[in-house]
Amino acid sequence: MSACGLDFGTSNTTLGVMRGGEPRLLPLEGEERTIPSAIFFAPDGERLIGRAGIAAYVEGRQGRLMRSLKSVLGKPLLEETTPVARKRIAFREIIAIYLGAVKRRAEAACGRPIDNVVHGRPVHFVDGDPEGDRKAEAALGAIAREIGFREISFAYEPIAAALDYERSLGREEIALIADIGGGTSDFSVVRLGPKRRFAASRAGDILANDGIRVGGTDFDRLLSLRRVMPELGFGSPAKRKGLDVPASYFHDLATWSSINRLYDPKVRREVEEVRRDAARPDLIDRLLAVLSAERGHTLAMEVERAKIELSGREAAAIPLDWIEAGLAVGIDRPGLREATGLLADRLRERIEACIREAGLRTEQIDALFLTGGSTRLRHARAAIEAAVPGARVVEGDTFGSVGLGLTIEAGRRYGAEAGLARAV
Repeated sequence: MSACGLDFGTSNTTLGVMRGGEPRLLPLEGEERTIPSAIFFAPDGERLIGRAGIAAYVEGRQGRLMRSLKSVLGKPLLEETTPVARKRIAFREIIAIYLGAVKRRAEAACGRPIDNVVHGRPVHFVDGDPEGDRKAEAALGAIAREIGFREISFAYEPIAAALDYERSLGREEIALIADIGGGTSDFSVVRLGPKRRFAASRAGDILANDGIRVGGTDFDRLLSLRRVMPELGFGSPAKRKGLDVPASYFHDLATWSSINRLYDPKVRREVEEVRRDAARPDLIDRLLAVLSAERGHTLAMEVERAKIELSGREAAAIPLDWIEAGLAVGIDRPGLREATGLLADRLRERIEACIREAGLRTEQIDALFLTGGSTRLRHARAAIEAAVPGARVVEGDTFGSVGLGLTIEAGRRYGAEAGLARAV
């Protein structure tokens, strides 16, 4: 039997195996070693995952796109159903379909069945809710068993990233590992070194773990609510003095995991009633145009793209001319900081708490190891670095460090022939 590690994440998935004593990520979509955590359901029952699924949606094919599936873990939404290909299907089953497809691609790539798994997980699936956190892990474990894994265990994602970083070290140090992904941000303070690398147990080297349910999709959500949703009626007045139009529709539209809720015909009828009571029905017409065309994910992807562009540019545009001719929203770096600065502050505060839990002072942290796609957000990264100003900053493999580390851990737990699936 062979083993692997599987870390299902909010935005992307990777998979790797141990080859020649080293972890290697495998191609899962063409030659790409990352595959977006997305699935597209066509009306005829065809299912497309990853880039192919996103492309089908963007090209205007009829069907339903699902992204950020991991976000429903630990929430009642996991057991709810949504209309897909002329039937209703539970989000739990959708996750199983996606992960099952990833497992089959992994087995095809490595040429053998994969039976055992080390599953990556955030430090907290759900903030401040131990029972919800336990249920989330249990649900993910049950899904892993349903798709054919026999032995299933879990490892914290930042600890896995630490194992990848440790391979490059020639001396002992204390590192703060910051894994800022699409749905969660996780931190670990770990004692690392070449002599510790082959220890049978690393429990004594893990000084503290902490995490928060804040990730790249949260930055998307706040940016959308601040800059885009007002163009569709968010915060606009109702005809009745002193009231605004209901806000829940806009919050769902700005949240990746909730977008599909809005495609229910009942919801559209409700929004039509909102339009009749709105002082600015022209704005609600724009919202209805998005819902009628089921293009909520197009809107979310445009916001995400603009956010990413601001990592390398001073300004970006969010085109909305597909909703209404000439409609667009501009955004610059100060605007992004204004919309999402509180999230960056929460990351810094959680890091400071993690260091205190480790019983250390900030100046005792030798290195800050960064991984995860959202470390590319300039103001988020600045907040993280400000928490440990004296530490040496080390860039990890943005989308692969956790995966590589989980591969190492899978090899340690289940034997040398181990593999990994990792999502960021």
